[in-house]
Amino acid sequence: MNDAQVREDGRDRQHGQDRTYDVVLFGATGFVGALTAEYLAAHAPAGCRWALAGRDLGKLERLRERLTTIDPACADLPLLRADAGDADAVRALAASTRVLATTVGPYIWYGSQLVAACAAAGTDYVDLTGEPEFVDRMYVEHDARARETGARIVHACGFDSIPADLGAYFTVGRLPQGVPLRVDGFMRSNALFSGGTLASALTALGRGPQTLAAAHARRLHEPRLLGRRARGPLGVPRFSRETGTWALPLPSLDPRIVTRSAAALERYGPDFRYRHYASVRHLPVAVGGTAALGAAAALAQVPPARRWLMSRWEPGQGPDAERRARSWFTVRFVGEGGGRRVLTEVSGGDPGYGETAKMLAESALCLAHDALPDRAGQLTTAVAMGDALLDRLRKAGITFRVAHAR
Repeated sequence: MNDAQVREDGRDRQHGQDRTYDVVLFGATGFVGALTAEYLAAHAPAGCRWALAGRDLGKLERLRERLTTIDPACADLPLLRADAGDADAVRALAASTRVLATTVGPYIWYGSQLVAACAAAGTDYVDLTGEPEFVDRMYVEHDARARETGARIVHACGFDSIPADLGAYFTVGRLPQGVPLRVDGFMRSNALFSGGTLASALTALGRGPQTLAAAHARRLHEPRLLGRRARGPLGVPRFSRETGTWALPLPSLDPRIVTRSAAALERYGPDFRYRHYASVRHLPVAVGGTAALGAAAALAQVPPARRWLMSRWEPGQGPDAERRARSWFTVRFVGEGGGRRVLTEVSGGDPGYGETAKMLAESALCLAHDALPDRAGQLTTAVAMGDALLDRLRKAGITFRVAHAR
């Protein structure tokens, strides 16, 4: 049996009716997990077989009871007990579903066995990680197996990194084909962090050497891009005339995800470059923000200081509904190539929680129910789902628009 047949057979097994569930949400009782469960309760299509999973059955039962106020049918929602560190339970969980969505981070601590189980079982996987080390390690360890079984391993299906990835994808689609393209993204938001997000960010900042080692290992395993180029340079602080704001380079996972989409899809042209910035209106705020980020990065290198910072806001805690309702995000993209220039925008409400839960849930539903390209392995949202996910998110209230073109 050749590789193509193996992939086809794996996809047929995965998308047939031999699995008990279409979607399993793991980590459902955490802050973002509960918001994702609420979104699924309100928006999962009729006939979608979904379940909640986590390590505390009592918390799962209380969450299910709360979900019945959204949809009384949730009274019969299956509850699955599993711990991220229990290899047997995780394998059983992956084998039971077509798509496994997880909100349990930091992923470098709690995500590896889930990815391994999904890759082996031919189960699609989505998460909310913003941790470059985790993404690179999972590529090295599990991409090849996922390609064999037909599993689609899709990281960063929340605010990290869907607005950047699908925003760049949307922008490229408005530019000429077959020419060098340049896209810059400028992100603004007024949102607050949860304890889980803070823990993941500080963990990633405190693992600089490990992150570099994982990136190096990935480069050794990843096939070279022949005849094309996709780059994501950091850029420098500057004033952006296009947006009327100060642009501060963001060394996040986002530009890596965008450039991997560009490497996989020829529509991004023969020579693609993406730069990613925080967009700040006032110079003093820009200077203060840079200093604060530098201080946080420095403190994250010292374990006692890192633990102290994490203790200021425990995982499971986050902004209340009133604060989330006032939160928003906007990412503006300036794209150029072939003599054409476009300004596009992706925008929505509370990015870290409400919209992230929406993005994760719609990503899982997209993989479970939509007709998608026949691809497998570790993929980005643009490569795995592209237009199908973009259409879903638009219908769910996230805006993708062309602001200006010439």
